[in-house]
Amino acid sequence: MSDHTLTALTALGGPAAAIDRFSGVTIRENPDLAMASAATRMGRDADMAARAKRLIGIALPGPGGLVAAGDWSAFWTSPGQWMLTAPFVSHEDIAAIARGTLGDAASVTEQTDGWVRFEIEGPLAVPMLQRLCNADVVTMRAGQATRCQIEHLGTFLLCQVPGTGFSLLTLRSGAASMRHALVTAAQSL
Repeated sequence: MSDHTLTALTALGGPAAAIDRFSGVTIRENPDLAMASAATRMGRDADMAARAKRLIGIALPGPGGLVAAGDWSAFWTSPGQWMLTAPFVSHEDIAAIARGTLGDAASVTEQTDGWVRFEIEGPLAVPMLQRLCNADVVTMRAGQATRCQIEHLGTFLLCQVPGTGFSLLTLRSGAASMRHALVTAAQSL
């Protein structure tokens, strides 16, 4: 038996979230959310909608939408499919929790360790993101989500606070590349 203790690391390889502060914008790695994908099974649209509303406390969003209620949030990823998030500390096994309510109306898969999430905050968040992607971040409202490319990485961009607060998700394997792109754009402001 080993005397070594296993320590969880963030997507960027640290024991705690990385934070980069610049004049007008802060970039923060957010490892504190559990994530699961939920896809409606064929012919179960109404059942999925009702069960998901029981689970998250609000109706699932349509294309380009993001909703939040209590601990839960959900954003649309493709027809009949959503990403569900909740605090990791209370929802570590988010997929099992979601399956408990969604039952056979949805296919649910664990996504927590497959993604990295960055929170982009500050008055210069929009100009920074404009340097990185073609999403119309100027007109995004709270509760809007879109897909875009940043550098070479497929990305979900979520508007939390219009003009100043965005969440960005990309595959965990691209965490360092995404951070580099974000930091480079922030330094160029």
